[in-house]
Amino acid sequence: MDTEDLRLAVYTSFALTGRAPEFSVLAERFGAGEARSGLRALHEGRHLVLGPGDEVVMAHPFSSVPLGFAVMGAWTLWWGGCAWDSFAMPHLLPGDPEVLVSTRCPGCGAPHAWSVGRDAPPSGNQVAHFLVPVSRMWDDVVRTCGNQRLFCGEACVDEWLARTGNDRGYVMDVSTLWRLARGWYAGRLDRGYRRREPTQAAEYLREAGLRGRFWGLPEE
Repeated sequence: MDTEDLRLAVYTSFALTGRAPEFSVLAERFGAGEARSGLRALHEGRHLVLGPGDEVVMAHPFSSVPLGFAVMGAWTLWWGGCAWDSFAMPHLLPGDPEVLVSTRCPGCGAPHAWSVGRDAPPSGNQVAHFLVPVSRMWDDVVRTCGNQRLFCGEACVDEWLARTGNDRGYVMDVSTLWRLARGWYAGRLDRGYRRREPTQAAEYLREAGLRGRFWGLPEE
C-alpha cells in the first residue's frame, strides 16, 4: 500500500481539528486491513506513533494525549506533544501564524504562556530541559516528549531533577528552542514529505545553536 494518502489523512485531521482521525473513518476510506497495515508501516517509518489497539497517539508535532502543553490557534486547540512540538506549530500551520502556548513549570508548578509566531522568538527568561538524548529519543517516544518541558529557570530544573532522580539532560533558552522548532517539520503537511537524512538533521541542529553529544554532534 502507498501510505502517503493515509499519512496525509492523519496529519490533515490533526491540523484542522486538533484530533487524530477515528479508525472507522480511515477504514471506510482505505479499507480496514489496508488502514491498519498502513498505520503500522507509518509507525515503523517514524511518521507517527501508535498506542494500544493501533490508536494514533502522536503525529509530530501533533498529539492526541496531553503531555504538558496546550496550543491555541485562532479556531483550534491542540495538545502540544512537548516544548519542541508546541513551538513548531505556527511554522507548520498555514492558517495560524501565531499560537498561544501554555504549560506549567514541572519544578514549581508556576503557569507560563507565550505567543509564538514565525518571525522572531517570544520573550522570556524560561529554559527548556530535554531529558532524553537524541540517540534514544525513539526508544519510548511518549516518554521522550513528555520530558521535553519548559521551566521557570535553572533552579526549577535542578529541583525537579533532584525530586525525580533523573540525570541532567540538555538545557536551552527560549530563543534556541524557537530556532530548533521553526523549520524542523517543514513540509510535513505536504504530499511527498521525506524525513531528513542524518547528515541533514545534524546540520539543522547545529544551525539552531545546539552542541554536543546529547544531540549526536561533535564537542566544540
